[in-house]
Amino acid sequence: MAAIYDLTVKDRTGKDVNLGEYAGKVLLIVNTATGCGFTPHYEPLEAMYRDLKDKGFEILDFPCNQFANQAPGNEDEIHQFCKLKFGTEFPQFAKIDVNGENADPLFAYLASEKPFEGFGKGIKKAALKKFADLNNKKFGDKAYIKWNFTKFLIDREGNVIARFEPTAEMEDVRKAVEELLG
Repeated sequence: MAAIYDLTVKDRTGKDVNLGEYAGKVLLIVNTATGCGFTPHYEPLEAMYRDLKDKGFEILDFPCNQFANQAPGNEDEIHQFCKLKFGTEFPQFAKIDVNGENADPLFAYLASEKPFEGFGKGIKKAALKKFADLNNKKFGDKAYIKWNFTKFLIDREGNVIARFEPTAEMEDVRKAVEELLG
């Protein structure tokens, strides 16, 4: 059994959820924020979820406020925002830290399996790198995630297949998901 299935996380109400409950499904695990330039990613994420959930696909949404305080609300406020603005139906979990001494073990594990390789090329990506470097300096070697809306793709056996930075095209993320679903 893959190590990811040994981990337990908290749902948005504080209840423990063993990730083993998702064994056999293709997962996209995302750290999110409601006030970020990438927040519109919720729209293609929800469309992908709606279209593919019956094929064994799940999106696991973990709000995080460690990037320029872009997820300041509590779990209920964040959930209501996502439901009202984007109609999200995929599971949303408790707000977590993804970096530093209090980083959730799930994200430390995911980042160890698929470390950061850069934001790509272009002006937008170069600008994000400057913000991320400044923000993540305080986390040192525990700066696992560089910005909001980093996405990890997990296959049906629990293997971490890919990491998509927020600058990745959502069409590329969807294509990778569809390939794993067959």
